[in-house]
Amino acid sequence: MIGILQDIFSFFDAASLIRYGGLLIIFLVVFGSTGLFFCFFLPSGGLLFTAGVFVATGTLGNNIFVVNSLLILASFFGNITGYWFGRKAGPSLYRRKDSKFFRRQYLTTTEEFYDKWGRSALVAGFFLPIIRTFSPILAGVIGLRLRRFILFSFVGSVCWIVSFVSVGYLIGSRPFLKPWLKYIVAGFILFVTLPLILGIIKRLRGSRKKNGEGNKG
Repeated sequence: MIGILQDIFSFFDAASLIRYGGLLIIFLVVFGSTGLFFCFFLPSGGLLFTAGVFVATGTLGNNIFVVNSLLILASFFGNITGYWFGRKAGPSLYRRKDSKFFRRQYLTTTEEFYDKWGRSALVAGFFLPIIRTFSPILAGVIGLRLRRFILFSFVGSVCWIVSFVSVGYLIGSRPFLKPWLKYIVAGFILFVTLPLILGIIKRLRGSRKKNGEGNKG
């Protein structure tokens, strides 16, 4: 079972990412998942954890300060990009038809989350798949003041990046855990992506059910 999980998530394994582009690829994934609506599916949380593990084991040739700093910048500027997109083209997203890389339901879900948590959603949203992508876009759509948005985005980026990378670093720096690192990484990636996978399955089933009822009618 563990072997199957490793195969499924091998594309997102930090070792593979380092082989094909290292920290630059992780930087781009974090940037995309925090503001580009078509990158909502990227498991950036798992990659942050894995980056921390590989910093600790020396596989990633950068120190923890450099990694945290660069990825905080990636997250922050991803948010700024999402905010800008929301200001310029956000309203058209509500009229956009569903496609393979976009569901209007994601905007609705983010809006409900935003209504519940207020502006603090910009910080809390970093820790939730889909929400972290659409939250800055929604902030741009509703015209949240740029200064306030920048403050919340920076605080959220620091909290999210440092916490995930540090947990990975802490586990990776424990020599007795080295034989189990592959399993821990695979398990963590599964943990942070499972809500997204279950959400997609749930929505697909809902869409099929609706289509089936429509065809009967």
